[in-house]
Parts: sequence; C-alpha cells; structure tokens
Amino acid sequence: MKPLDQGSIIPLYYQVKQRLEERVQSGEWKPGDKIDSENQLMETFNISRNTAKKAIEEMVQDGLLYRVQGKGTFVAHPKLEQSLGGFYSFSQVLRDKGITPSDIILEVEEVTPNSRIRSGLQLEGEEKVIKMKRIRCADGEPIILESSYMPKSVVVDKKDLFDVKTSSLYDLLAARYGVSVVRAKEAFEPVLIREEESVHLQTEVGKPALLLERTAFDTSNRPVEFCISIVRGDRCRFYTDLV
Repeated sequence: MKPLDQGSIIPLYYQVKQRLEERVQSGEWKPGDKIDSENQLMETFNISRNTAKKAIEEMVQDGLLYRVQGKGTFVAHPKLEQSLGGFYSFSQVLRDKGITPSDIILEVEEVTPNSRIRSGLQLEGEEKVIKMKRIRCADGEPIILESSYMPKSVVVDKKDLFDVKTSSLYDLLAARYGVSVVRAKEAFEPVLIREEESVHLQTEVGKPALLLERTAFDTSNRPVEFCISIVRGDRCRFYTDLV
C-alpha cells in the first residue's frame, strides 16, 4: 500500500481508511477474510493506535467490517438489497441474486391470535390461526427470524407448511390451495436484537435490526398472511426509487 501523506489536510485515520477500503473493493480482502490488526496497521503506516482504531471503527460503522471478540476484525459480506417499489418474495429475491434460499422451521402450531394479528387478518369471532416460525437463510446464513400467521380457512393441513424448507410459502399456497398472493402491505421500524433473536440469527444482542410487519393479500383482496419479521440490519438494506 502506498504511504500516507503526512502533509495532507486529509486526516491520517481517513487516509488509512481509504487504503483499507481499496483492499476490500479490489478483492484482495474478500468477505470473511481477517484484516490486519491494529498493531500491524501501526507498523505499516507508522501511526498511533488511536489512528488505526478510528479507521477500523469507521469501517465497522459503515458496514464494511465486523469485529469478533477475541478473534479480530473481518470483511463483512455485502448487504442484500431489496427495492420497496413493488411486491416481492424473499426466496425469489435471493434466487435472482444467485443465492440459495433455505428455511429452518422452528414451529408450526395452531394458536389463538392476539388483537394485533386478528386485526391484520380481519378475523371475526374466535377463529384460530396457524403460526409458522422459521429462520430465513441465504446460502445457509441466518438472515431473518419470521413468524407467519395464516387463517385456518387458508391452510387446510398445517403439516404442509414443513415443505417451505425447500419451497416458498407463496408458491406452496398457490400449488396446494389455489391461493395466489398478489400484493402486500409492509411497515418497518428500527429495533435492537434481543437474546432469543440473537441465538436464532447467530448475531450479538443489541445489534441493529428491522422489525417488519407484512400483510399479504390474495386476488380477492383477502388477507391470507400476517407476518412479523426481525431482519438483520447488518445483512439487509431496503430502498425505494423516488421519481
């Protein structure tokens, strides 16, 4: 790497950051690779520990690096991006990016919905729902912890839902029950990863995440799924085009 310009108005930590970013962007350091330690950076650039530490911390905040306590600092995987400009399926989004989707089914059970779920599904009376809790993975990496609630009138046999390990839920609903999901309404809010979520998503407690609520509708505008998801903030990013 080229030496730092000691006489430049650009702070030394920022120059170090630029050099490190170049190594990531060029592919010299690939996702998952361990980068040079603070001591190595101090020796390479003849800088103080505070300068090396600040350069690394900024790259961690930018999502380019991540730390593992006791092991070092590593290159982060690129975030999965998804436009909010139209209806989408998580499984299909991954396939379109050349990534293999898979699900880990944690539970499938019949439950009594709370008022929030009942309202989302526009249920009347004391109708119960089928709950499916699963971990959504990309190339085997846990990305989303998801709880889907569906009216019993939609899911005839809850055992069918175990097949979503190898097929998308919406494809299964269409193939087994003739229910075609054509649109969805979503709401997002920032949250922090809690203990149970950290175990399932293999990340640290307190890490930023998105709480996503989705109501999916069929061709007759009937709500067929109310879904609550915890999405890892370090692995996903949603965007919209403004025109």
